[in-house]
Amino acid sequence: MKIEYQNLNKILQKFKANPYKTFKVVTPHTGYIKEFKVKEGDQVVGPSGKWLEKPGTPLFILERERNPKIIRAKISGIVQNLRTDFLNRFVEAEEVILEIKHPLSQKEIISEILLSALYIIRAPETARYILSPAIANKIEKEGLGKVKVKKGDELLIMTFMKRETPIYLTEKGTYVIYNIYFSPFQLIERDSPLIGLCPEENLPYLKKIIERIKDEWPL
Repeated sequence: MKIEYQNLNKILQKFKANPYKTFKVVTPHTGYIKEFKVKEGDQVVGPSGKWLEKPGTPLFILERERNPKIIRAKISGIVQNLRTDFLNRFVEAEEVILEIKHPLSQKEIISEILLSALYIIRAPETARYILSPAIANKIEKEGLGKVKVKKGDELLIMTFMKRETPIYLTEKGTYVIYNIYFSPFQLIERDSPLIGLCPEENLPYLKKIIERIKDEWPL
């Protein structure tokens, strides 16, 4: 599983060529599109404030059983592929109404690089998860990027329907717990990332590429 610095460099060059990520905005339920609050090319912003108490830009109004609901932006960016042909029409749930082209920040670029470079442990089921007590204690004492694990170590505990199921590392080799993508007992969707592991021999390459991002990429 060794990842060469050259491969990580190619990933970084890809983001430099296209430093954006596109987010689809879909209908949360069935209803009628009654009004668009934005037009193609508009700049929108996601929730803001210390506690995200300031809601995002209104995008459109979805009405069901005479109850209008304002659908707002969950991330900042530029509106594109706006489906104005849906105005005053009935739409199904999960219908894509528009896209938001979001410029990636330095922090987001690092996050995307890590998702590409790390060995990701993903949620096998929609459930709640916690770190195993042994791993949680080690991380508290040593910190992320320092705790090593190997095949057979218990990493997580999945809690579902009042049952607890341990999740073990099944890959050979020695890994460092580099990133954690969830909060304890938070409901996690199936296939969402839980933990990012870095093969021990890959740490120097990963550190180099992150140093480059911090030097070359604006905050």
